[in-house]
Amino acid sequence: MLNPATAAGASSKSQDLEVALAAVELHLSSLGQALQDSNASAIEVQATELHRSLATAVNRFAQAARQGGVPPALRQRLAQASGRVAAQRESLARATAALDRAIDALMPGQITAANGLYGSGGTADRGPSSGVIQA
Repeated sequence: MLNPATAAGASSKSQDLEVALAAVELHLSSLGQALQDSNASAIEVQATELHRSLATAVNRFAQAARQGGVPPALRQRLAQASGRVAAQRESLARATAALDRAIDALMPGQITAANGLYGSGGTADRGPSSGVIQA
């Protein structure tokens, strides 16, 4: 049987884990909403806060694991949060790739006379013999 001091310590550790995990879940939800709203400043703030809360949670969970374990319910919630982070990361990677493709299509890189299209100023770069019929 646990003595009251041990039980109180275990309860306090569990509560610390709960607080850390709740912060991660809150920032995940806030980041998801910011992404949905396409609010760049909120995305930046929430991504930073999520990073901080994840670091805190990982440290607390690692410490709890070394000192006797993590309650199964909290372990399950942490795994779900980790899955949500991975899904958001994948979503951001896809959005970034799509944006990069759109930018490449709208603003091609330096196209030169060597490949027959445009010069660095964006105008046709035809060279000195352009428009002259040569025999």
